[in-house]
Parts: sequence; C-alpha cells; structure tokens
Amino acid sequence: MATVDLATAGAPLTVLNEDEQAFREAVRQFAEESVRPLVTEMDEHQKMSPELIPQFFELGLMGIEVPEELGGTGASFFTAALVVEELSRVDASVGVFVDVQNTLVNNAFLRWGSADLKAKYLPQLCAEKVGAYALSEAGSGSDAFALATRAVKADGGFRVTGRKLWITNGGEAEVFIIFANANPEAGYKGITAFIVEKEFGGFSVGKKEDKLGIRASSTTELILEDVFVPDENVLGEVGKGYKTAIETLNEGRIGIGAQMIGIGQGALDATVKYVQEREQFGKRIGDFQGVQFQIGQMATELEAARLMVYNAARLKDAGLPFLQEAAMGKLFSSQVAQRIASTAVDLFGGYGFTREYPVEKFYRDSKIGSIYEGTSNMQLQTIAKNLMK
Repeated sequence: MATVDLATAGAPLTVLNEDEQAFREAVRQFAEESVRPLVTEMDEHQKMSPELIPQFFELGLMGIEVPEELGGTGASFFTAALVVEELSRVDASVGVFVDVQNTLVNNAFLRWGSADLKAKYLPQLCAEKVGAYALSEAGSGSDAFALATRAVKADGGFRVTGRKLWITNGGEAEVFIIFANANPEAGYKGITAFIVEKEFGGFSVGKKEDKLGIRASSTTELILEDVFVPDENVLGEVGKGYKTAIETLNEGRIGIGAQMIGIGQGALDATVKYVQEREQFGKRIGDFQGVQFQIGQMATELEAARLMVYNAARLKDAGLPFLQEAAMGKLFSSQVAQRIASTAVDLFGGYGFTREYPVEKFYRDSKIGSIYEGTSNMQLQTIAKNLMK
C-alpha cells in the first residue's frame, strides 16, 4: 500500500504534530498526578486549590498562545484547546480556569491591545496574574450589549461605574477586561473595553455564586464605583468594544467546546472501566449487548463532537472563517457532554447517583456548556443567521 504524504493530502484532524503531542502528554500527566487527587476536595469546598494555580503558570498553561518574547509558550490556539480538553477530562473547573485565561483574556490582549498594553500585562498574565473577562450583567446575558455599566470621560481617562455578574475566575483574578458604555446615546457603538486592575480604587469583588457544577471555579459579581481607568488602559478603540466582545467570544466558544469534550471523555472513560468490573446476573454488565450499544453510541457522538471542535480550532489557527464552525462545535459538544454524562449515571445505577463515584460530578459539570459564552439557543440563531445572510 502506498504511503500518503500528509503534507499534500492534508493531515487528519486528530493527528497531532510533535509539539502538540508532547504538550498534551505533559498536561495529561499533570492532570492525573496533581489535579485528580484534589478534585473532590475542591468541589466540596468550592475553591480552586491554591497549590495548583502556581503550577499552571510554571507549566506554561496560562500563556499558551502568547509569544515567547512576552513570556508565553508561543504555541497555537489548537494547543490551548487540547490543554482545556485534557484538564477537563479530570476536572472541568480547572479546564475553564485555564480556558478563560487563554481563549478570552490573552486572546483579547493579543488581538486588540496596543504594544504598550501587551508589553505591560501579557508577561504578568503568563507568569503570575490571573485574568478575567467581564461582559455579563444582571440585565445583559444573551442580550450582551444591554450594558448598564457606564464609563464617563474624565481628565486623562474614564470613570467607570456599574456591576458585572457571572464572572469566571473573579475570585482569583488580578487583571480584568471590563466592558462599559462610554456613549449610551450611540447604543452598542458606545461600548468600550477597559483594562482594570484589582487594586484600582473603587473596584471590588462581590458575591460568589453557589453553583450546580464547576464548583471549584469561582463565579463572582464585580462592583465598580467611580473607578478611574487611564486612557492607556482602553483595550482597542473607544466605541469598538462590541467588536472586541463578539470576536473574542467567537474564539472562546471553541474553548468551551474543548471543555465539553473533556467532560465527555472523562465520563466515558469512567464508564468503560466500571462496566468491565461491575457484575450482575453472573457476568460483567459490559458483556450485555444493551450496555455495549450505549457505550458505542457515547463514543461515536464524542468523536463527532471532537472533530467539530478540532476543526474550528484548526480553522482559527489557519486564519480562515470559523464563526459557524465554532457555534456548531460549542452547541453539539455541550449536548453530547450532557448525554454522555447522563448515560454514565444510568449505567452506574445507584452508585452513579452518589458522590463516591465520579460520574455525578461530570453530569453536574456538563450542564453549564449549554449556558455560558452563549446559550445553545444563541448558537442556533448564529448558525441560522450565517446560513441565511
């Protein structure tokens, strides 16, 4: 049989190059050895382990796409997705912690930040400081541009006042991308992105949410009371924050897709192991054809979701349009993660309903995929609008 030249034929989506494979293997080992022993404790205490966060930085997981000269790893967006998938296979809270830093915060700096902003903040974000992305408010979820937070021009900068809600990494972050309207009369064309540091006067972190899943991931309120933000901390252009928000979230959805396939893989792995150990009616339950059918369906849907997410990430790296593919990948992977985790609970039986076994956590964690960074209905609308434009 003739050998195929992948360089000319096009590499299969799931075939990794040497760097990607090495990164994935290192992250998988880290997840198994350092994260897995802490999963239950972090979930119960609703807190990311302080001992893990410095390790994320040391391993280069907090600046994957950032160029090496700015302190980052200098790898691809696809590599970031691989990392999120591998971490989420063990703990989705850890997965989204790293995901937000890379696909939202760092990505926004790389695409929209001035040379000075990049030079100031990206080395910090790669080495020691956690970032957060603050768009949502109590009255602006799916209607993302109905912002009540206001930015009033002042001498040398802006005065920002308002409240943000549902902010991932809000409890640990020191650098925040805050969206506020600097010209309400212009509607969404007044929205502007600002870089706010935790130490800025008038800024504080409010209520921490008590959540169903991803409980170790902090989700908080942010309070801004006449916070002065200097002109140089405007990210992008004044009045163009809506563009920054939309385009950054398009990329972020691929990261959430990666989180969902990680959850699905973790639940499937646990289930395959369990059905080969659990015996009923004198034989392993994995020997029953009905159970095998369910395992086969889980694996098939997971592979389809993985291909969609990988394709969107590869398109992004290639500089090609990926809006529809990202929406489809996030939509489908979140549906698949929920179905796989639910079936896993069923196959574990009564044990699956207890916290002694891992699948109930995968089930809880999977639900957020259809909600944050654009609900499933919003993804469907995006897909349909793109087809009909």
